[in-house]
Amino acid sequence: MLPKRIGILIPSTNTSVEADFQRLLSDAVTVHSERLYIPDGTMTETSLDLMNRDLQEKAALLATAKIDVIAYACTSGSFYRGADWDEQVTNTIEQRTGIPCVTTSTAVSKAFQSLNVRSISVMTPYPDWTNQKLAEYYIAHGMDVKGVHGDARAAANGHRAINDQDPAEIAQFALEHFDGGAQALFCSCTAWRSLECIQTLEASLNVPVVTSNQATIWAALHAIDSLEQATPTGRLFSEHPVQ
Repeated sequence: MLPKRIGILIPSTNTSVEADFQRLLSDAVTVHSERLYIPDGTMTETSLDLMNRDLQEKAALLATAKIDVIAYACTSGSFYRGADWDEQVTNTIEQRTGIPCVTTSTAVSKAFQSLNVRSISVMTPYPDWTNQKLAEYYIAHGMDVKGVHGDARAAANGHRAINDQDPAEIAQFALEHFDGGAQALFCSCTAWRSLECIQTLEASLNVPVVTSNQATIWAALHAIDSLEQATPTGRLFSEHPVQ
């Protein structure tokens, strides 16, 4: 029996998405990536626009590998232009390829729904303007955003530096800034190695922890009816499979 195939569209500087997919998936699912060019440096709307400029072409290239589902694996790239931007990205990819698509922002929203979470505390490696756009997006999707905290150590040093931040630093930042009363912690950004500290954070905070890559993997597997082909990572996988 042939393995299922997940195609992923990722920012060109990102080295974390593929590693996290490989970390969680069994041999029954293979992963195939296509990169969307983004210049290194501080995130801006212009740089995200540039990244999305070739979205249709890159999705079409990925589709030639007979992919079963396409995951657009960039959180900010799927929310920065408003509450329905993730839907526009999904429609653009699906219309061009005829292949089902999930985006990270949508996947995270569905993860909150599955966990019955309404209020979140958010950690990011983003600059302030991106954090504001994130808050606006999730508020528009019905969430109570208790706070969005950007780690300036990552935000100030460009996209590549985000990939290289030690998960222990991410965990410490999250523990220091978590908003009391929030029902869950969300670590945003597919380049951030936050998936590697989910278990530490859930044990310390006693709330579900959702990360961008974890939610993207979860949603992509659900789309191909293969959720059992992942190593359960966090309460999202172990307690709340997709309905």
